[in-house]
Parts: sequence; structure tokens; C-alpha cells
Amino acid sequence: MSTVFLIPCTLSEDSNQTIPTYVLDAVKKCSVIFAENERTARRFLKSLEKTIVIDDFEWFAIHKVEAEQLTRFRQKVAEKKTIAIISEAGCPGIADPGQLLIAAAQDLHCEIRPLVGPSSILLALMASGMNGQHFEFTGYLPIDNTERVKKIKELELQSHKNNSTKIFIETPYRNNQLLEAILKTCENKTRLCIGVNITATDESIQTFTVGDWKNKKPELHKQPAIFLLYAGTLN
Repeated sequence: MSTVFLIPCTLSEDSNQTIPTYVLDAVKKCSVIFAENERTARRFLKSLEKTIVIDDFEWFAIHKVEAEQLTRFRQKVAEKKTIAIISEAGCPGIADPGQLLIAAAQDLHCEIRPLVGPSSILLALMASGMNGQHFEFTGYLPIDNTERVKKIKELELQSHKNNSTKIFIETPYRNNQLLEAILKTCENKTRLCIGVNITATDESIQTFTVGDWKNKKPELHKQPAIFLLYAGTLN
């Protein structure tokens, strides 16, 4: 039986302390790596241990071609290889590629080992002060402004109705536009948490009402950020 390790990656390059030591031990057991981005995955592993021989692994890239790699993945499972799946930042399959390969591994009855590491979704939720009992990650919001505003209104209404936290992200160069849309669309009393550069030395995770954010809009352009919206009532 093949073992598949789900390898967490740092959210920022200066945060290796967020990766438990047993992650590197797991990587060393592997002979095959399926990575979202081979170049950054190689750099990440070298940052964990400079003496690791990167070229000893058999590498496969899965960014945008994950479905195309399923045949190769199944072949390596059939060969009883020990496999690592590494996403670009955070944890494989959580707002990152990997889920198709993991689903195939489940179908093939592999031993699947998810390893502890940083997830911006969970870290931001932990620090937000919002409802951690009932929450939903909705991924990227629509690019079209009309559709985006419609979606924000839906999320605010659902949050109020279900007393739930809504979590979403945006491409870094569109963060400011998303924030502007939230501030124009949502009720002043709705709470908004913005997590920026999570785990980096300049990390910021702050929660204010929409009304308060209007007076202290941060500059988010090209910075990795995550947004949490809460229109419910905390117990």
C-alpha cells in the first residue's frame, strides 16, 4: 500500500518556525513529490534543511494541470511509492490544489497522512473573535463588480440569518477593490476581519465594524490577505 503525505508549506518565506520538525522527517520518507509549484517547493525544502538532495525526488507539477497528472499519480501508487503532495502556501487541498490527487488516493485505499501546518483560513478565524462554531470558506468572490456586490450582500444576509462567519480571499492585486466593495455594500454594524501577511514578521489580523473600517482603510495592494465577515450575534 502506498502512503501519501500531505505536506504543509509556509505562508511566508520567513516563517519556517510554523512548520513542525516531523514534516521534514515525513518528506525524507518520500521518493515522489507532486507540487503546486516545483520551483518554490524545492526552495521551501532547502530552507528546512540545506543538506537535503532535492534531485533525489521524482517531481511532478500540479498547478493548473492537476487532472492531467492523475494517471501519473495512480501509476506511482501502483508502484507502491511513498508520495508527498505540497501546495504553494498552507495546506494541500485547503484552498489550494491537491484535492483531486487526494480523492484518487482515497479511492485507491492509500494511507493518507495530513500533517500539521499553517492555514491562513484557520489562523485568521482563530484571531478574528468571530463565530468559530459555524463558519464557511467561500473562496474567491466574482471579479465583475455587479456580481461581487451581489455576492457580498448574500454573504452578509446568510451570516446574519445563520449566525455564521463567512471567509473569502482575493488575488492580491485586487484586494483594495474588494475592500472598497465590502465597505460600500455592508451595514456599518457588520464586523469585518482582515488578515494580512499571516505568520510573517509584519502580520496583521484586525477586526472592526464596517463603519470603523471606513475611517481606517488599510493599503492591501499586492499583499496576501484574507477577509472574514460576521453579521451575527456573539453569545
